[in-house]
Amino acid sequence: MSIRAELLRLGLRGLFKGSDPDPNIAVIRQRMDTLKFFIPNPAKGTKAIRLAAGGVPAVHVATPRSRHDCCILYLHGGAYVYGSPSHYRDFIWRIAAATAASVLCIDYRLAPEYPFPAAVDDAVSAYRWLLAEGTSPRRMAIMGDSAGGGLTFGTLLKLRDERIPLPAAAVALSPWTDLALTGETFQRNARADPMLNPDQARVFADCYLAGADPRHPYASPLYGNPEGLPPSLIQVGADEILRDDAERIADRLRAAGCAVELEIWPRMPHVWQFFARFVPEGRQAIERIGDFVQERLGTG
Repeated sequence: MSIRAELLRLGLRGLFKGSDPDPNIAVIRQRMDTLKFFIPNPAKGTKAIRLAAGGVPAVHVATPRSRHDCCILYLHGGAYVYGSPSHYRDFIWRIAAATAASVLCIDYRLAPEYPFPAAVDDAVSAYRWLLAEGTSPRRMAIMGDSAGGGLTFGTLLKLRDERIPLPAAAVALSPWTDLALTGETFQRNARADPMLNPDQARVFADCYLAGADPRHPYASPLYGNPEGLPPSLIQVGADEILRDDAERIADRLRAAGCAVELEIWPRMPHVWQFFARFVPEGRQAIERIGDFVQERLGTG
């Protein structure tokens, strides 16, 4: 593990671990809006266009390496209550370059104003829009981090159930797949995880579900039948409270005959790939994602 990764762990612990167990979502959003002004701009040559994808606000990002016929639908994290494509300005272009594809990062509706299943509906609408625009599902992948990682699998289940052609691949980074919060590491790693707070996760889950069944497969894909889903790559940190969410969804996929690759990275914090500018492990993980996606899309 690099020294920079250790420093990142310390920084994240200082910023997040002592936070209020009963969070004020409005305050969190305000802080996030302030932070986005400090996020570096994409690399030179990157093109970012704001558009509406099936009525869903989105940003379409392409680098000089991006093939025009390949696209990744990206679903951002933020516990379903905060976050936007603006916060991913220094991350999305790296995914686009590594995968040699363009990336459509959607600004899906957030809870508590728009609870479940609004986020799933928006993701499906954006995917349908890509198909209508002529993008072949064989040249598409769905990818997300944290809540967006769980949303990735929830979206795939809904697409399959609606008999919509599925993408060629899926990638989930530290996915939140169990809003019932039953994983052993949810408590066992509560102290070791340098970023996530189990008490806050309960609040966020309640905000998103708004009384819905926490075991509904589109909200918690761990409880769905993943039969027929495309090959998936899952990356998670060994100390995360969401480690079990990643391991158990991987087990479910394997049991259903789906191809899945699970990578557990020692001492990596939640969605460390987001900090690729700072930590070498982030760049290594993104390179791995690029190899996986290009192989599945047939562009490698």
